[in-house]
Amino acid sequence: MSADQQLLLPLALLALQASLCRGACVEVDSDTEAVVNEGFKLSCISCKKRGEVPAEASVNWTFRARGENESTPLYSYQNLAGDTIDPRFYERLHWNGSKNTRDLQDGSIYILNVTYNDTGTYQCTFNRILLYPNYRSGTNTTKNITIHVVPQLTRGLASILSEVMMYVSIIGLQLWLLVEMIYCYRKISAAGEEALRESAAEYLAIAVESKDNSAGVQVAE
Repeated sequence: MSADQQLLLPLALLALQASLCRGACVEVDSDTEAVVNEGFKLSCISCKKRGEVPAEASVNWTFRARGENESTPLYSYQNLAGDTIDPRFYERLHWNGSKNTRDLQDGSIYILNVTYNDTGTYQCTFNRILLYPNYRSGTNTTKNITIHVVPQLTRGLASILSEVMMYVSIIGLQLWLLVEMIYCYRKISAAGEEALRESAAEYLAIAVESKDNSAGVQVAE
């Protein structure tokens, strides 16, 4: 198995698990280190507590730049349409959340051509209305994300540990498969030897019986 295939194996397992868990929602924290002049995804996920209840939601983003005391409206998404409010981000913000639904659970946005001025604290707020048969219930969820813009991406301790754990998992899986193969081979081999012994014993029994029958026939004559 090549190195690329080894790296893709955990991703394939995760994709399989995701396909089996249809409709599942997992809240994942956003990255916090953006590279200047590149794109960056601000992740904001808010899962419904009652997945079976239909809902409608809107998402509002605010931004407080480094050195500023107050946050200003940044971006709004509702009724399947997004609106960039902060002039500093005109033509640089794109919706990267839930598609073709008013029942939003992913309110992520994507920043194009990140600048050092984008360093600061971003706040994402979900305004959700649960649509029960006889009434409606509103809930609000707020998340804060502090972004640091750097010249180039640096690997943190968490990233290194994650990669180490991935390789440990791959090696562990390969060892487990090897042990299973050896166990199955020995089991099949033992079963084959037992079958051969039984066949040999049966053959000898038939031969002895045939010999006894022959001797009986000769005595009778």
